[in-house]
Amino acid sequence: MALLSVIRRWHLRDGHSIREIARRTGLSRNTIRKYLRSDEVEPRFQVPDRPSKLDAYAERLSAWLRTEANRPRKQKRTIKQLHADLMSLGYDGSYGRVAAFARAWREERQRQMQTSGRGTFVPLAFEPGEAFQFDWSEDWAVLGGERTKLQVAHFKLSYSRAFIVRAYPLQTHEMLFDAHNHAFRVLGGVPRCGIYDNMRTAVDRIGRGKERQINARFSAMASHYLFETEFCNPASGWEKGQVEKNVQDARHRLWQPMPRFPSLEALNDWLEQRCRELWQQIPHGLRPGSIEDIRVEEARFLMPMPRLFDGFVEYSKL
Repeated sequence: MALLSVIRRWHLRDGHSIREIARRTGLSRNTIRKYLRSDEVEPRFQVPDRPSKLDAYAERLSAWLRTEANRPRKQKRTIKQLHADLMSLGYDGSYGRVAAFARAWREERQRQMQTSGRGTFVPLAFEPGEAFQFDWSEDWAVLGGERTKLQVAHFKLSYSRAFIVRAYPLQTHEMLFDAHNHAFRVLGGVPRCGIYDNMRTAVDRIGRGKERQINARFSAMASHYLFETEFCNPASGWEKGQVEKNVQDARHRLWQPMPRFPSLEALNDWLEQRCRELWQQIPHGLRPGSIEDIRVEEARFLMPMPRLFDGFVEYSKL
């Protein structure tokens, strides 16, 4: 559970006060402030000047809650048992602090799982600014006179259906981050949620249902841009069907015949320009007007772009 990401979204996106976040998590206000000033992926739970007694044990408690969530109901430890186990390690704080922390952790887990009576649910109708869908494909172009296999990043806004395509030599973290930076720049902002499959650069381990161990570097990017993440069930591409269709359409619109450019940079400049042209030419389908008409409408609901995410550089905040 990326607790820092939750704290950042609650404060920077949803507008909750530091006092309210401290109440929800059981952590001290000084600790919350320290996490908000940090660019780390996960809080390190260092003891603040005015600490909550739980701060030094929060990382361990998060790990326990993850373990308990995957156990059969009759084998799960209660919050009282977890409190007692923390006391055996030296914690001498109240049961209420532990219970508040566990409530906040479970609320965020429930939001991520989005379970209904029939299991996992990913909506197929979206509000403006609600979500984008992402996928990779393999395509070919002639670059500098050589036929070259490319890894192509596809983004699509779920409401307006505006899409952007960008090509890379590999599917690395650095190229994934660059694709997000360019997509949010071109699309005009950041939606509140991203829908992905279980790509290795995002998911370290797939658990039951929607339980995922999210890659730390991917989590840092999502935390930076303040969007939540949803991951499809394995072999359930229909859950992000818009971008799956976009991959198929792009092959006809962009890759046939095979494009020829002197460099990858020149190809990507053309892809961006061509996508913008297609927005104006393609009817939205569900709403009157073109994709571009609805994208302009949706842009008002997107979160503003922060500085571009750099997976290598740490920035201090004064």
